[in-house]
Amino acid sequence: MKTRIVLSCVAVAALLTGTAPAGASTSQHDLGKLRTATKEFHNVANAEQAGFGLLTDNKGITCIDMPGMGGMGVHWVKGKRVGDPAEKVAKPEALVYEPQADGTLKLAAVEYVVIKADWDATHSSRPSLFGHRFNLTKAPNRFGLPTFYSLHVWAFKPNPAGRFSMWNPDVHCP
Repeated sequence: MKTRIVLSCVAVAALLTGTAPAGASTSQHDLGKLRTATKEFHNVANAEQAGFGLLTDNKGITCIDMPGMGGMGVHWVKGKRVGDPAEKVAKPEALVYEPQADGTLKLAAVEYVVIKADWDATHSSRPSLFGHRFNLTKAPNRFGLPTFYSLHVWAFKPNPAGRFSMWNPDVHCP
């Protein structure tokens, strides 16, 4: 009995070019790329040395949470990247740390952020990475930013709400 293998045009192109078609395998590859690119930032001091700074909201709050939804944690942001509409897997705009019981911070997620007007100036649809479209946060908002797109990726801490959910029910602010 002969086995017949049928490949789609996308699969053939992927085999010939060495690239994977969009989907789970690409997402896992990108997740690995993200983890490798951010491994030094498990230490907040390294994030500061690389130009990331502590984000506070309009009320001076550093640990972001939403009663009933969970938390995000404490964000360290690289402002130059927020102003650049190029979204790259290995260059998130923010590192998100979960406060620990002993007062230390543990890297839990990253966040990609782009100002809507900057993105929309050269694109006709929302940004996406990992096969997920960014969320929209309108102005006015608690950060004093103009309307922006964002995507959280819980690359280092499991999130029962989903890897790309904004809020993690297992993250709590003190």
